[in-house]
Amino acid sequence: MAYRKITVVPLAGALGAEVRDVDLLRADAETWNEIRVAFRDRLVLSFPSHNLGPKALVEIAENFGRVGFYPFAEGLPEEPHVFAVVKEPQETTNFGEGWHSDTTYTERPPMATVLYSVEVPPYGGDTLFANMHLAYDALSDGMKAALHGLRAINSAAHRKGGGRAAGNAYKSVKLVGQDKMNLQGVHPVVRTHPMTGRKALYVNALHTVRFDGWTEEESRPLLEFLFRHKERPEFTCRYRWQAGTFTIWDNRAVQHLAVNDYHGFRREMHRLSIEGDIPA
Repeated sequence: MAYRKITVVPLAGALGAEVRDVDLLRADAETWNEIRVAFRDRLVLSFPSHNLGPKALVEIAENFGRVGFYPFAEGLPEEPHVFAVVKEPQETTNFGEGWHSDTTYTERPPMATVLYSVEVPPYGGDTLFANMHLAYDALSDGMKAALHGLRAINSAAHRKGGGRAAGNAYKSVKLVGQDKMNLQGVHPVVRTHPMTGRKALYVNALHTVRFDGWTEEESRPLLEFLFRHKERPEFTCRYRWQAGTFTIWDNRAVQHLAVNDYHGFRREMHRLSIEGDIPA
């Protein structure tokens, strides 16, 4: 569409855009309508040059939906919906490693995720995004038919000796909620976007354990194919952060990967989730 109030600069052919010429705290109703259209069409939007505290992040995020809580992180004292994702110079473990959709081990995974850059390294620390609509569309008709009706088990305890529920391997991220280690979400392997009706591939290596009714051994070959397939470069974009950038992505149709290539530098991001529905 032709935008009147904002400037939308695509990041790649597959998805993503940087939105310029807008102050999110002062945007009027017409501007927000255009932003939501751009979000529907580009799936990932980044807004540079903002100075936002945690409460302002929530105020802005509420224009997309109701904010929620991440089940395994302690929120900031001034705004419990927001938590800090920090990697100190001496640390080597990166929070959010591996391609994934957020918290698919819950019954209602987030509709969207917000990430705001407080401090970034001089280079590195980019985030990659992948369009799961395109990943589904590129499958053969035979594979689409095979996946039709399949559901998958997603577990909080998957991988890494217990996954998110096991404890704090990230020394500068305050993880909590080890009592929730049995969280599981059973979701369609192919979900339908509630706004556009487009289908998206909805499995990820960090959380998806097996197909419902299948063993892990039976599931592994097909899951491994889908994991590799959905990461193809032509489905992706890459965002290089500047400090003061507000970014939101559609967790229903986008997977992301935090690139861990900035050892020796500090990186601090503030994150929050926007509540979603039951995938269908």
